Amino acid sequence: MSTAATTSENHPSGTPDTVEGAATTPDLELPYRSLGLKDNEYADIVTILGRRPTAAELAMYSVMWSEHCSYKSSKKHLRQFGDKTTEAMREHLLVGIGENAGVVDIGGGWAVTFKVESHNHPSYVEPYQGAATGVGGIVRDIISMGARPVAIMDQLRFGAIDHPDTARVVHGVVGGVGGYGNSLGLPNIGGETEFDPCYQGNPLVNALCVGVLRHEDIHLASATGVGNKVVLFGARTGGDGIGGASILASETFEGGVPTKRPSVQVGDPFMEKVLIECCLELFHAGLVEGIQDLGAAGISCATSELASNGDGGMHVDLESVLLRDPSLTAGEILMSESQERMMAVVTPAKLEAFLAVTAKWDVETAVIGEVNDSGRLTIDHFGHRIVDVDPRTVAHEGPVYDRPFARPAWQDALNADGVTAAGLALPTSPEEVREQLLTLVASPNLASASWITDQYDRYVQGNTALAMPDDAGVIRVDESTGLGVAIATDANGRFAKLDPYTGAQHALAEAYRNVATTGARPLAVTDCLNFGSPEDPDSMWQLVEAITGLADACQVLGVPVTGGNVSLYNGTGEPGRIDSSINPTPVVGVLGVLDDVAHATPSGWRGAGETIVLLGTTRAELDGSVWADVVHGHLGGLPPQLDLAAEKALAAILVNASRDDLVLAAHDLSKGGLGQSLVDAALRFGVGARIDLTALLTRDGVDLATALFSESTARAIVAVPRGSEVALADLCSARGFPLVRIGETTEDGVLEIDGLELGLDELRAASTGTLARHFG
Repeated sequence: MSTAATTSENHPSGTPDTVEGAATTPDLELPYRSLGLKDNEYADIVTILGRRPTAAELAMYSVMWSEHCSYKSSKKHLRQFGDKTTEAMREHLLVGIGENAGVVDIGGGWAVTFKVESHNHPSYVEPYQGAATGVGGIVRDIISMGARPVAIMDQLRFGAIDHPDTARVVHGVVGGVGGYGNSLGLPNIGGETEFDPCYQGNPLVNALCVGVLRHEDIHLASATGVGNKVVLFGARTGGDGIGGASILASETFEGGVPTKRPSVQVGDPFMEKVLIECCLELFHAGLVEGIQDLGAAGISCATSELASNGDGGMHVDLESVLLRDPSLTAGEILMSESQERMMAVVTPAKLEAFLAVTAKWDVETAVIGEVNDSGRLTIDHFGHRIVDVDPRTVAHEGPVYDRPFARPAWQDALNADGVTAAGLALPTSPEEVREQLLTLVASPNLASASWITDQYDRYVQGNTALAMPDDAGVIRVDESTGLGVAIATDANGRFAKLDPYTGAQHALAEAYRNVATTGARPLAVTDCLNFGSPEDPDSMWQLVEAITGLADACQVLGVPVTGGNVSLYNGTGEPGRIDSSINPTPVVGVLGVLDDVAHATPSGWRGAGETIVLLGTTRAELDGSVWADVVHGHLGGLPPQLDLAAEKALAAILVNASRDDLVLAAHDLSKGGLGQSLVDAALRFGVGARIDLTALLTRDGVDLATALFSESTARAIVAVPRGSEVALADLCSARGFPLVRIGETTEDGVLEIDGLELGLDELRAASTGTLARHFG
């Protein structure tokens, strides 16, 4: 443990650019464009300061005003989440949007904090470290709320499965997610993996972390209390990640690579594991007044946000920062995104005890500053004043753009009546239906992700009740009562391409439904909005539509958005073209609460003699479906209609049925439709079934292929124990919700659907072989 750094290690070469010098050299040209700042933004900084910025101030503003940190293109529209959150929706909300992560009350004095964030661009440049540090960053967000991290999830999108570069990205990303998460001892309990050519140059790596804490343990990111000390602890500061937020995460790639190539952060999960335990001991001992993790924008972010959220004044002596690289300039120290670092505000009376705890855990620590009442953030470097700013102008009062947006010219053609899936040829013979079902089961986006998930530890810590391939992950929070939470993350870029408003709502509805299938009551939402360039009116329109759709749907379902992330500039194409960016991919995570995880409902049936019931109505809705994509290479029309009232009713039925032991298994119907859900449920525990869809086909007026491949919403299949069919029917009848018996589970290893026989061994080989064949 060290509390200071020596002058010889840290003094920069040359004369520093001081505040005083900046005032006397107004015409000195600074390289603001190379740091990602626009001409108008630089002019605004000069106006705010009343002079040109110093090099260090320029570094701070460049990272904090970047798209990644300031949300300058999306902030105006993200306000809808708060504006549309009713008082009833706030019932369980303890901490909402604006902090490192949202916190919700789950009962019994327990709270849960969760959040999803992106690390997309770094994961293309350096897949292993990009993905690993994405996990590390979201875990530190959870630590900073005062919580113990208990589980992670990931949402991954890669390019075409057979593209020569996809294997490089897949191996690196999966290795990074697993390597970091496994080393932390955190179970990875779920997520999604999809492949599509639109993500070839812009893979998506979205990581979620959930943590648990008591109500009284909540900590916030603010620097209050004049005279309190500002303490930086954890790993030393190096040159990795410099410019990551302002350049790598806030620019569109050209020709498949970033136009500038800052270094990607390098993670050390073992340092982070120690940091977790150290922070929890500091919290338990009451030694921390405020805390902030160091992620994007590093010290620039931590100091300015802590000061802005608190009494508004802070002084920092930058030479006190412990460095791995003594050649770093002051600006580089401020911009560095070195991992495994935290910044705390500590009272002088508790500083000795604080340092004793960090010394116990062998965590290097430096007292680098002090809270004051100046209303300014000032930073000195070896006695030279290099920063003197109002911290609010850095952290919270950056530019807010009202970007132009308009429905793309190509959107009407994509949604035209003549390009819907209704014109695609359906299989006409039983043999053709069987062949297409097997093709879908083996397709990259429906095939088993076990090649990936088997590389993750899903059960470490012993609190995992459900994990992949179940519809949602379930974690026990309280051992004495069994209280726990369920989490699901979902997205459908194809639906969002057809209609971003409805597509975002589909992502929410699917995650909401998946949580309910476990028996958990949906409680709160986090999101990660992955879109193209905000400077392209087409992409900006998609973003605005998705935000509006998600805010509207959350209001109907009564679940608040607690926080999240926006990732823009995910594109390599020419603006104004249908292929200028990735498919708009709003990832939505839903958290629900279970009174006792011992009652969590799995997604597969477990024994013979169970009645299989379909809840909901099937319509001829194949636009944007996996069937249309895999069998016909088609994308056109409009997504399936969405009935949020029906989704709410279905969730209530699933939760009550689970509580009353009326169902033994439940699986939602979404990608791949009924056919895929039947296969998933059968393969989950290796139990076959005999399915007769006659009553369904007659009631809903659809043919066999449509019944199997349609992706109509507000549907689920459930396995019902003998003697409970009437009680379930009564539960549905009371809510006016349709159900139909479609079969029963069997002892033989066969899934039979209207006379079509598919052996479970054949189905398992088709499902598990795809990813292993390409990457194993």
